Amino acid sequence: MIIGSHTHFGKDQILGSVKEAISYGANALMIYTGAPQNTFRSNIILEYLEDAKKLMKENDIKMENVICHAPYIINLANKERIEAWNFSISFLKSEINRCEMLGIKYIVLHPGSAVKHTKEEGINNIIEALNCLDLDDHKCMILLETMAGKGSECGASIEEIKTILDGVNNQNMGVCLDTCHLNDAGYDMNKFDEFLDMFDKIIGLNRVKCLHINDSKNSLFSHKDRHANIGYGTIGFEAILKVVNCDRLKEVPKILETPYISKEDNEKEQLYPPYKFEIEMLKKGQFNPHLIEDIREFYK
Repeated sequence: MIIGSHTHFGKDQILGSVKEAISYGANALMIYTGAPQNTFRSNIILEYLEDAKKLMKENDIKMENVICHAPYIINLANKERIEAWNFSISFLKSEINRCEMLGIKYIVLHPGSAVKHTKEEGINNIIEALNCLDLDDHKCMILLETMAGKGSECGASIEEIKTILDGVNNQNMGVCLDTCHLNDAGYDMNKFDEFLDMFDKIIGLNRVKCLHINDSKNSLFSHKDRHANIGYGTIGFEAILKVVNCDRLKEVPKILETPYISKEDNEKEQLYPPYKFEIEMLKKGQFNPHLIEDIREFYK
């Protein structure tokens, strides 16, 4: 099983990310190259990169299983303020350049929200923006993430994802499937094989390069996008277990983005990462009904 989680890109950059992934028992990981909510970026330190590569080799972590996520502040769908739209394009390009400095092959991108545009206009804006990137010059592949359809989000249906992919001149693009987003958009993860059949017919399974593995706090078709810990949401452990063990996506890295666990039930501040325990649970194939308590006890 190729599985990991979101990791922090801190003062020792990707080296720290790899160390964190190893502590979770992971053989895959996802990073942001800086805070996802702002534009501040520190220079890539090549010494940390070389040490990270050595550590990855020692722990059987392949570079193709290291995923980058583009910052949330990028919105290619909204062209209401042309300067903001142009900035999103240039900032995404700089993130792709940083990925290529790190040797990362895939960057996950939220397609964007149309805001005051129609959905069709928003999708056309995304296509235009991606065509401005000159993707032929880049080795790092953009993966469009399937969205929940919250507000004016684009990419909440497979058909919308296909429209974007078809409109981009460079066809070296892929897709990241998010189980929570798919559920909230109306795709039943208890019928994952049927979903894959449909996806293969419309887009092609060869385009799927990453899976985000999350349970959902919401019902099917809710369009809300609220992640839950594995087995503690409406999708359920058994359905998610089938997803991560799906032979058709065996070589695709699975990345957990589940919520941190608070110190006590009534505390809002999220303190403890659940990934070590959720990865272990999925590898064993057995739900742990004491997951929350075990995490709190471990981090005491």
